[in-house]
Amino acid sequence: MTPKQILDSFSDTLMQDERILSAQERALLANLLQHAKSAGGESRETQEAVRRVIASAVGEAVAQRAFGVLGGSIVERILEGTGSATNSVGVMKDQPQPPRGTPLREPDPPSKHPHPPGLPMRGTPPTPAPAPDQPQPPRGSTERTAVAENRVAVLERPSHLPARCVVLDEFLAPQEVEELTRFTLAHEGDFYASEVVSPVADGGVVNYEHRRSRVLMDLERHQEVMLERIKAVLPQVLEKLDMKEFSIADVEAQITASSDGDFFHFHSDNGSDRVAARHLTFVYFFQREPNRFEGGELRIHDARLEGDCYVTEGSYRTIVPRQNQIVFFPCELMHEITPVKCASQLFADSRFTLNGWLRQ
Repeated sequence: MTPKQILDSFSDTLMQDERILSAQERALLANLLQHAKSAGGESRETQEAVRRVIASAVGEAVAQRAFGVLGGSIVERILEGTGSATNSVGVMKDQPQPPRGTPLREPDPPSKHPHPPGLPMRGTPPTPAPAPDQPQPPRGSTERTAVAENRVAVLERPSHLPARCVVLDEFLAPQEVEELTRFTLAHEGDFYASEVVSPVADGGVVNYEHRRSRVLMDLERHQEVMLERIKAVLPQVLEKLDMKEFSIADVEAQITASSDGDFFHFHSDNGSDRVAARHLTFVYFFQREPNRFEGGELRIHDARLEGDCYVTEGSYRTIVPRQNQIVFFPCELMHEITPVKCASQLFADSRFTLNGWLRQ
């Protein structure tokens, strides 16, 4: 039985679970299917094709949510239903994986609200959160980052993740860089504290021991400009990274401002079920010139699987932030941002990135 058949066989049952699809979502789905069925002027074959596409997409979405709600037990149900244990290990290989209760995971897509309640602005920096001098794991360290898994998919995870990336210089036109910088400085008041995902909260939480910076989610036209440039070079980037071409299902993008003492500990970008569809990370550097900060290096680590988590092997590739430069790397790679030193502590002198993820 194929993965597609397995997903479809469970869709009807799982769609009745309110933990997976709400009543409003089920009503919306019913309306979509009804409109597809009654669409005037279309042949019966076209209507059925549309219905199949909708059903397939819903089946995959249901399976993704089911993993987050039911965990590994969903795998056992699938195997019982298909009666095919001999080839089951690889069947769910590409599906999202449930968390194991680790204390921190990679960042979840932040809220679209510019000022979530309780999140401090940079004008009132938190006093109990001084950044550590060396957030990067030392050679031989067993410091762990949270990587979600289940007992079937863990067999498919590589034992070694070598650091690799593609760096492109002069990525945007000078006028585009200037406009992006002006836009960023003009929206200082719309930035809010970066978040990480915690298993004890429904959404992201601010944790200054793991990550410290500020983000802006509404990039207006600058997101489309960046995406257009990325699509133009994507085939060559994927070839250099030894990755297969893929259809972009969605794009997440944000501008991140890192000022004095800001950093981001060792982590990956797609290790939880909510962000498992992230496939390729991009980080575009820009700043006011001349540069008024130090540090803020992007370090992509060689990592090995130790128990349930990836740990650094002590070696890494270092990318020093440079104006109008972009870096691409697979989302599963372990990386960190070293502490930023900015003597003026002015927002305008921050380390800025337009960073994000292509989802498949």
